[in-house]
Amino acid sequence: MQEEIARSAIDTFISAFNASDDTYVTSLLSQALTSDVVFWGPLGRSEGVEAVERFVLDLRSHPAGAGTMVRCSAVDMPGEWARYQWVFTTPDGGPRLAGTDVVHLRRSLIDQVIVFAGEIEPSGRPAEDG
Repeated sequence: MQEEIARSAIDTFISAFNASDDTYVTSLLSQALTSDVVFWGPLGRSEGVEAVERFVLDLRSHPAGAGTMVRCSAVDMPGEWARYQWVFTTPDGGPRLAGTDVVHLRRSLIDQVIVFAGEIEPSGRPAEDG
């Protein structure tokens, strides 16, 4: 039951990245997040739906063009926290980001998000040996 609730909140959160228009982002985030959500992102800690909205809108305005965010794993909920993997791909094989998010839920909404993200090679290009 808890995993279903977590999956629903996570999928609604992810849908904000894929909204047909920027004006829908806030509405989607408000359906998934508490108003006092704590967001631990690549640039540090921030609070509130507005802070998460800025992050989502920044990613949506990637120089390579609008991209697509997808959950690419099941939602695993070993305790109070849920985790899942995601991939964000820009058009035409542009740069991609991938990562794992860990979220905490309160009353069926996400009240904390921890993003572990890193850039990976563009689609179709093999990684160079290092």
